[in-house]
Amino acid sequence: QKNSCVLPEDLKNFYLMTDGFEMTWSVKTDDTPMPLGSMVINSVSKLCRLGGSSMYTLPSAPTLADLEDDTDEEGNGDKPEKPHFDSRSLIFELDPCNGNGKVCLVYKHAEPVVSPETEIWFLDRALYWHFLTKTFTAYYRLLITHLGLPQWQYAFTSYGVSPQAKQWFNMYKPITINTTLLSEEADSFVNKLDPNKVFKSKNKTPVLKKKQPSQPPSSQKSHTSMTSAKTSSPAGNSSRK
Repeated sequence: QKNSCVLPEDLKNFYLMTDGFEMTWSVKTDDTPMPLGSMVINSVSKLCRLGGSSMYTLPSAPTLADLEDDTDEEGNGDKPEKPHFDSRSLIFELDPCNGNGKVCLVYKHAEPVVSPETEIWFLDRALYWHFLTKTFTAYYRLLITHLGLPQWQYAFTSYGVSPQAKQWFNMYKPITINTTLLSEEADSFVNKLDPNKVFKSKNKTPVLKKKQPSQPPSSQKSHTSMTSAKTSSPAGNSSRK
């Protein structure tokens, strides 16, 4: 009511079930747990609007709307129109991203009446916008899929995640961080381990000597019968004499 806007249906159903969401997980290094993953959806009370008020109490203090650059090309090609910090858009913070940026719920058309259509955008630390999803449900799936790894939202920017964050991705989400490689080569992640090379023993395998072919038993019997016949013939001749 304060901002004259209505929550999208999927986000409204989410807040009817639970007032926000926060889940963290850790990894153990040298028997010491180290916080790593963080998944956060702000509660309704923390769903603060960005760019709506001055950063300071002075009347001439700068605001986020003063950073608006009208020279940016918007809506060209397949790129969606970027949000505005002034009165043309309504922006609410969904996730502070541990200081690495902000995930925002954006009403891009707020004049003259706030449009019910919303999108989820990521605002990096340099105050550049990056489109994430069209619906909160799709963003929630992305959040769970990426396990809340540090700086996972930067995977949807043109400059990508930092080298340190990429190491965590390679450990826990290797296919996600190598989507380009996966599309180019289908079996790039297939295990090509050759067990013959891994479990190859250092001892040399003994060389087996070839055995001479033995004569068949039938030929042996005929040979022995012939020798016996030859030996018996002289005895017969002598007896006759």
